[in-house]
Amino acid sequence: MATRRRNKLLILLAVLISLPAVACNLGGLLGGGTGAIDSLEDVKSATVQIVAQGTFIDPEVGMVVNAAGSGSGFIIDPSGIAVTNNHVVTGAAVLNVFVGGETEPRNARVLGVSECSDLAVVDIDGEGYPFFEWYDGDISVGMDVYAAGYPLGDPEFTLTRGIVSKESASGETPWSSVGRVIEHDATINPGSSGGPLVTPDGKVVAVNYLKSASDAFVAAQYFAIARDEAQPVIGVLRDGLDVYSLGINGEAINNGEGLSGVWVSSVKSGSPADSARLKAGDIVLSIEGLVLATDYTMSSYCDILRTHNPWDPMRLEVLRLNTSEFLEGQLNGQPLEVSFSFENSLGSQVTEGTGATYEAYANYVVVTDELNALQVEIPSEWVDVDGRPWVDNGEVIGAAISASADLTTFWDSWLGSGMYFYVTDEFDRLGGDVGLLDTYRAGYIDDCGDGGRREFENLNYRGQYDIFFGCGDSSGPLLVVLTAVPKEDPAAFIVFIGVQATREADLDALDQVLRSFQVIGALP
Repeated sequence: MATRRRNKLLILLAVLISLPAVACNLGGLLGGGTGAIDSLEDVKSATVQIVAQGTFIDPEVGMVVNAAGSGSGFIIDPSGIAVTNNHVVTGAAVLNVFVGGETEPRNARVLGVSECSDLAVVDIDGEGYPFFEWYDGDISVGMDVYAAGYPLGDPEFTLTRGIVSKESASGETPWSSVGRVIEHDATINPGSSGGPLVTPDGKVVAVNYLKSASDAFVAAQYFAIARDEAQPVIGVLRDGLDVYSLGINGEAINNGEGLSGVWVSSVKSGSPADSARLKAGDIVLSIEGLVLATDYTMSSYCDILRTHNPWDPMRLEVLRLNTSEFLEGQLNGQPLEVSFSFENSLGSQVTEGTGATYEAYANYVVVTDELNALQVEIPSEWVDVDGRPWVDNGEVIGAAISASADLTTFWDSWLGSGMYFYVTDEFDRLGGDVGLLDTYRAGYIDDCGDGGRREFENLNYRGQYDIFFGCGDSSGPLLVVLTAVPKEDPAAFIVFIGVQATREADLDALDQVLRSFQVIGALP
């Protein structure tokens, strides 16, 4: 649900803590009898409440230890196979399932999950259960439907009535990216997630998963994952395979100030995310170099998973907030490791003036060049941005972005902080990436102290950078100049980046530039 996690971890904790302890009840004698559901009266017998217990980290609340969150589900096979939402179960240590309004829970285990489709299949202990069948007719606007489940953590079964109001709605949300979604007006609430949307004779039309936000002017809307979208995924999940999933319970975040990604609330043990050493509280910034959640949805994240095999190595960039570390690694490959930081390694070489104290940049913003070929994140204070193409001897040879609080001061003196980011494919003209670096080194060495040349490498690029200090005079700024080429195709283009640091916070800006720079379009 749109408010599922916060309600789950905060509101429902007090309600659910009074529920009975785990108990094994392996009998198959349920109030509604056994066999396929064929009436509204029997819907309760095959609808379940799922209480997931575990430790989660919420982006607003922080860590919640041994939290109990509640969702719904429904049985689709007499052996106890049941469907629910991924966000209800993934990352939980214990699942307690209450079948058909029972007061004693049954244990269950997760068979498979799909975070993009927001579906999961669990196996409940025991056999001989009543079960749902799928509706096999056309799903059309105006048809009567009923939403079954256990909203708000209440152990009392709830059934609400409505109609299908839209046959196909957008399935993009902060926690999933579903191909086809049904909109309806049968009331659902947090805790209804994973419950069935059924016809008057108890056949499943869709899987409830979302209540939109409402206010005094806009009424809440209710959404369910359509049958034709859900069935193929469920068929794979029940065989024990995950679909479009890294094994996280995640949520897209975007602070509107340059930080976006997928917040990890919990991680499924043994999953690709776990093997890559992702942890609850991490923010996945990019996969395969693509920045995530810029539109505050999981669409880009899921598009990547849908266009790769589950076993493919994929480059990963992560921000670990609790340690302020930037990590790089691979899914299905090299585990995450702390990335090099200019701020940590060179901060002591930046002179800030007598009595000056460190003051970080408050916000970063994403900027692009005029050709829409380049993108990079810079401090919001660097408001003077020039995105005109890279010109050499009157000829356009590439794309460029430069930025500073005052570009005139930045270019004409050693007094201003700022950056430039140029990209070209004119290797012969510039003497290659090393030749380009050598040319600029010769121009800077007369005005600056020589800090030497070092190797540069991240997941996508390999190159070298020069460090200069005391530019202009002994108290002058630090200058870092870098050239690099793509690892996968070193002959594609040269990246040329320089950052002038007049204070230590500028080195954090340099780190951010190197984390975020991208070639997003065709070069001239």
